Amino acid sequence: MKLHQATRYAIWVTVYLAAHPDEQLSAAELSKVFGISQHHLAKVLRSLSVAKLVSSTRGPGGGCTFVGDPKRVTLFDIISRFEDGLWDDETQNTAARAGEELVEVSRVMNEIDRITKATLRSVTLHTIINSAHVSARSDAILTENAS
Repeated sequence: MKLHQATRYAIWVTVYLAAHPDEQLSAAELSKVFGISQHHLAKVLRSLSVAKLVSSTRGPGGGCTFVGDPKRVTLFDIISRFEDGLWDDETQNTAARAGEELVEVSRVMNEIDRITKATLRSVTLHTIINSAHVSARSDAILTENAS
C-alpha cells in the first residue's frame, strides 16, 4: 500500500506520542526525531489536532501530546483522515461496461480493499507499541545471550 508522505508522518508521530504519554514534544523536537521537515510536520500535527488525536499547546514550554486512547485508535483511523478516496470504487462502472473479466478484477480488488480495511481497523496503537516493546526485549535477550 502506497501512502502519502503526510500519512506516514501522521502514523509515525501518533504512535511516537502515544508511546510517550508523559512527554510534551514540540514540532521541532519531533522533526529531529524523524529527520523530517518541521514545516510538513506542523501541517500533519494540525490535522491530528483537528481529529482530536493530538493536543497542541503554543508558546514556550509548549508542544504536542497524544490525547486519544491507544487501545481504541487504529491505523485505519489515522490513514482515513489523510488518504481521501483511498477506497473509492471508481472501477465498478467501467468494469461492468468492459466485460465479465473486468467485473471479476473489480470484485477481487474490492475484496483486497475489504481485507486491508479490516486489518487496518484491527491494528491499534497499543498493539504497535506493545509489539515494539516485545521486539526490543527479545533483541536485548538475544544480544545478551550472544555475548
